[in-house]
Amino acid sequence: MEDVLTKGHEEGAVAEAIENQTAKLPSDTFLWAAISAMGVSLAFQLLKKKHVSLFIGQWAAPFLLFGIYNKIVKTQGND
Repeated sequence: MEDVLTKGHEEGAVAEAIENQTAKLPSDTFLWAAISAMGVSLAFQLLKKKHVSLFIGQWAAPFLLFGIYNKIVKTQGND
């Protein structure tokens, strides 16, 4: 079944290089980055810097998504 899904599909050189480098990072790196973004966002919110706070607060979700992607690459490997 796996051959049917991956047949004719290969990763590009850039994607493979990125996956090889990010796979070296511990998975909790992205979790701590997300938590840090939320903390910095809270600090700016308390300093009445609403726009900066919202901008930085939006970084949490992408960090968590990068963490999920990192975990998938570590467990499933790259092509």
